[in-house]
Amino acid sequence: MAVCEETEQAGRRVNRLPLHARWRRIVTGLLLTVAFLTGMIAPTAHADDAAATGAAETTTSSTITLTSATAVVTSTSGYHLTAMITNTGKTAWSAGTVSLYVNPMYTFVSRTDMQEWSQNENRIPTPSSLGSASVPEIAPGATATVSIDVKADDGALGRIANWGPKPLLLSYAHDDDSAQLRTFLTRSSDGLGNATPAMKITVAMPLTSSHWTANSEGLEGLVTGDTTTNTSANANTGDGDTSSSSVAAAALDQDHARFDRTLAQTMTKHAGLQTIADPTYLDALAMPPQVTAVMQPAGFDITTYAAKGDAQAYANAGVGTDQWNAQSALGHYRDAIGDQQASTRTVAWQGNAKWTLKALTEARRQGYDTVIATHDFDSSSSGTVHTGTAVVPTEAGDVTVLVEQRELSNLVKGKATSRRAKAEATEAGRLARFVAQSAFYQMEQPYTDRNLLVCFDQSAAAATVDAFMTAIEQSSWLQLTDLDTLAKATPHVTGEDAAAEVPDEAKLTDAKATDLDNTLSALTASHGDIIRFRDAILDATSNGSSAWIDTLLAAHNELALHALSSDGGSAGVQDASRTVSAGTRQLADDLLGGVHLTPSEAVTMVSETASMPVTISNTTAYPVTIRVSSITDSPEIVTSRTNTVTIAPRSESQVTFTLRAATSGSTAAHVTLLDRTDQAFGLAQDTPITCVLKISDKTGFVIIGLAVLLGILGLWRQFNRKKDPDE
Repeated sequence: MAVCEETEQAGRRVNRLPLHARWRRIVTGLLLTVAFLTGMIAPTAHADDAAATGAAETTTSSTITLTSATAVVTSTSGYHLTAMITNTGKTAWSAGTVSLYVNPMYTFVSRTDMQEWSQNENRIPTPSSLGSASVPEIAPGATATVSIDVKADDGALGRIANWGPKPLLLSYAHDDDSAQLRTFLTRSSDGLGNATPAMKITVAMPLTSSHWTANSEGLEGLVTGDTTTNTSANANTGDGDTSSSSVAAAALDQDHARFDRTLAQTMTKHAGLQTIADPTYLDALAMPPQVTAVMQPAGFDITTYAAKGDAQAYANAGVGTDQWNAQSALGHYRDAIGDQQASTRTVAWQGNAKWTLKALTEARRQGYDTVIATHDFDSSSSGTVHTGTAVVPTEAGDVTVLVEQRELSNLVKGKATSRRAKAEATEAGRLARFVAQSAFYQMEQPYTDRNLLVCFDQSAAAATVDAFMTAIEQSSWLQLTDLDTLAKATPHVTGEDAAAEVPDEAKLTDAKATDLDNTLSALTASHGDIIRFRDAILDATSNGSSAWIDTLLAAHNELALHALSSDGGSAGVQDASRTVSAGTRQLADDLLGGVHLTPSEAVTMVSETASMPVTISNTTAYPVTIRVSSITDSPEIVTSRTNTVTIAPRSESQVTFTLRAATSGSTAAHVTLLDRTDQAFGLAQDTPITCVLKISDKTGFVIIGLAVLLGILGLWRQFNRKKDPDE
């Protein structure tokens, strides 16, 4: 019955193949049938049956993890596989065996066919053994590593007559239990003589940093003008240098400029890798690498900006379009390489929301005629793959959208095609699937000119990039191209057809929208505090004060720009964004807190009037002019209300309040700093006041004299009054 079912399924697949392929499949099917009936492949039938039913996978507690495998098999490569066997049970497992099986004659006929194989949902025989390895006894919770090495002239490998992906089954048996893992073996056309034209593929990688942090010492130095704690770039900002490089060095910690040397080596090794860099990251590096193009500065999230639809909210936070437009990106790039005449392509990378027509229009308006869509643009999930370009008309002009191929890009980003595709839980499994999937895509339409875009994410490790790029370079059915070639390729859709594929809604998640609102609110508050200091506290008549405050604003806005970057779903980038945002608060607090009250001692009054000195410190780099207010809780002990004072930079000034008392007692004077609009800022201070009036003036003597007279008068009346007869 099982053989009949397999023959029936094979027949349905054969009907969809070209005539010459049908004959080949028919002959292969007949040979397999004869083999099963004569018992020629009986030793591997058990493995096939177990794979078909999937029962062992659902009942066993063992785990097979694919750790490495030959991605592309050539005529000389052989096949090498390493796996880990983990005992997740509660008792020890006795020694067992890992076996590797393949079907050298099978050709996948659809994407569904491949997906079902990876998910253990279809019945594809794997009759040919590639080898086996012994597994020692495994204690509970322990792991054993096994390897299988197959020589290039091995019989099973030698029987592969056609290039492309083949079903590969890894089986583990111990005691009376077993488990299987399904993956793919992909044979190149090397040595087979049946190659077809290669399919073009463009691989892009964003070059950004997830280590941005606020430079606390640098920000403090900007406020105080103390260059001893800053870099040389910071020292320049003290003189009003607001260039992007110097401001970034002052505002952002140099730890963010870490560049993985291994990644640099990988980029050099794979010349076909298209790197699209954050130009502010390049600007921060001592020796920036060569890149293909630059994206919006700090990876500013244009899609979320368009979804928010409130340019004023961003401006209030200190981020204007001039900070992230294409011209600004080019400026950062020129600063980074030290050539003010240099030019490079500018490409807008997708943020957390979708590329809606509104977002595309905004990108085009800011100078980006090319954007990369890394998710949720191509809605089609059926049909053959196509060139990943669309030319979308907008009010600001046409925009070329480079759309990543979803399945291949997800695999290089560390995402399995399905949670049920167990082998793809590891990079080795995803790499095997990537190679197999790309081969199948080329086989679907071998003579159609197509160029697929594959995108890494910004957190891709150098080893991952190297592994996938090496596999692509070894894949005879793929031809690496550059970004310009992809952008100039005949687009998949244009005009109204392209506009129809543009997402209608940004689909920004509620969590992302809340984070955005909170970030904008915090940035607006810190930006407003610096503006307030400039307009109502700083003594603007001082030479250089205007340039200094402009530098502080530039530093704030540089931090704000990075706080509003796209996180790409990376936790590290989200944390960096929060840290950078906190830096803007520190800058504003350092600035306002730089003008503060110096603690005063308690005041004791021994007369009706007294003086209360108050000292104000200014630790900022320029003079300030403010008002100082004082008020008490008692109507009997009062102070003069306000004093205006100018405090020189990095110094102190003292003002004196007059105290008046009508009686002895105690109270507290509440001293507050006011800006020139009479709005309080900084920390208030309470100064205790104690009044002990002494009789030491003319008024006191008059009171004493009156008291004596009254006493004498009272005694005289007591002795000279007439007594009542009844007394």
